[in-house]
Amino acid sequence: MLIQDGKMTIRKLEERDQETMVKWLTDPEVLKYYEGRDNPHEMEEVKRHYFEREDETTRCLVEYEETPIGYIQFYPVLEEERMEYGYWNPDEVVYGTDQFIGEADYWNQGLGTELVNLMKTYLLSEKQADTIVMDPQVWNERAIACYEKCGFQKVKFLPAHELHEGEMKDCWLMEYKR
Repeated sequence: MLIQDGKMTIRKLEERDQETMVKWLTDPEVLKYYEGRDNPHEMEEVKRHYFEREDETTRCLVEYEETPIGYIQFYPVLEEERMEYGYWNPDEVVYGTDQFIGEADYWNQGLGTELVNLMKTYLLSEKQADTIVMDPQVWNERAIACYEKCGFQKVKFLPAHELHEGEMKDCWLMEYKR
């Protein structure tokens, strides 16, 4: 277990989570916001993308009252992305996160805000992050509102930043500074 606070737990992905990830990453309602409806992840893709990659990303399952409800990953922002985002100071510790609530029954209950706040606290205290960044697509107003509630601010417009459903979509770079 990585983080537990009240009813929410964030833990590293385990082999037993593969079916849950497939369920979420083939659901058009989830894919509308994460990965794209044209990019469903069946078992082989889930294994390759979330379980077999060797990189610095920590991939986690989110549970609420012991029920799997979502996914979050965090990673140190590497040099190429740091330059694109404008983080020139090599001594600044910058982490990025990506997340989604995969169970629609748990949407609009404040759990995304709780999740982002838990991860923010963890990255600041355990990883000594100076800055935490996210890059939601500009049309994803619900996610942006959630991140703003957690103290993140829009700091840079990223035109044609992310391929989503066959188009390059504009994003906001949002940051939280220590």
